[in-house]
Amino acid sequence: MSDHFSGPRGLLDPACDICDVFAFPSPGRPEHLVLAMTIFPLAGPTAVFSDAVQVRFRSRPVTIERSESPGRFLVGADSEEITFDLTFDEPVWQSGNNPPTQVGRCTTPAGGTVSFTVGDRNGGHGPGINVFAGLASDPFIFDESVIETIRTGRMAFKDVGVNALLGANVLGVVVELERAHWLGAGPLFAVVTETLSVGKKPVRLERVGRPEVKNISMQSNAYDTVNRDIDLRDLYNEEDAFAIANNYIGAYRARLNANLSFFDGLDGKVDWPIDQNGNHPLTDLWLEDFLVVDVSKPFVENGYFEIEQAMLDGLEHQTCGGRSLNEDFLDTLYTLMINGGNGPRIRDGLDHATVPAANVFPYLAPPNPPQQQRLR
Repeated sequence: MSDHFSGPRGLLDPACDICDVFAFPSPGRPEHLVLAMTIFPLAGPTAVFSDAVQVRFRSRPVTIERSESPGRFLVGADSEEITFDLTFDEPVWQSGNNPPTQVGRCTTPAGGTVSFTVGDRNGGHGPGINVFAGLASDPFIFDESVIETIRTGRMAFKDVGVNALLGANVLGVVVELERAHWLGAGPLFAVVTETLSVGKKPVRLERVGRPEVKNISMQSNAYDTVNRDIDLRDLYNEEDAFAIANNYIGAYRARLNANLSFFDGLDGKVDWPIDQNGNHPLTDLWLEDFLVVDVSKPFVENGYFEIEQAMLDGLEHQTCGGRSLNEDFLDTLYTLMINGGNGPRIRDGLDHATVPAANVFPYLAPPNPPQQQRLR
């Protein structure tokens, strides 16, 4: 699943497990950028944010370096980063079947705070910022045919898929920013999210930029002859997305080279020939693991990877990129990996989440009733 259960640590502690990340210009207020993330997969009706876990949005300006082919992203320096940190008080449990109450705070790059009550869909508000946190319908859709595809080595996608997350809920966080107040000139920005331990020396627990890097591209070790006995995802989670250290970069490359080549071969032809060093053409781009959004362009629902694809093709991008809440990005991902766009679109038989997200704050759909969930 997108980033649900993406490693042993997330499986043990769902309160720190990031499920998805989204970044897009507001459909109704284009002068605003929406940053959203979900955590706690398959959250029950009494799920709460942990007071021991800090939720973080990070963004830096990014430019495209075109002096070499394909192009690459150049991310701004540490001093150009803006960060929004959310922390939560210990929940107050109510009598009977009433849900707990919980208060949270968002610390802005200017050092101010915006307080909010978890579950209040009006959110909290400050100068140039709106903040929401609470239980929400999971916007992700996932058909398990890709698991069968990886296991058997043949495409197992169906015309009509089954959403394994039908009726599922997550804990969602939304930060809506007024661009003129918080962002520099841009117009391109890289976005990544993290969960960290709360304390004087926070430890990075999870981090997510692009969806399905860890689970689809990195989880399987069946085709990696170098690191076959290692689940790399917790190591990868500890990395700074804007500055991956050299310690394990070779292991990440070997895993991505193997798995991306596996997907490329599913249709019986090679669309992504490896280079003389054994590297898949998408590996370096996968390791630039952040969403890229162009805030100068209006909202589009299906802009995921358009900026990256244009860069690969040596063209100028046409959309805002990023990732919207209602986008069926998996078909785009499968098509890119399997035939590089040189063949029919690969579909998993799913198109819509349980409940569509809204075009207005807080964007995430309200939680599904417990009886609708397909929890297994």
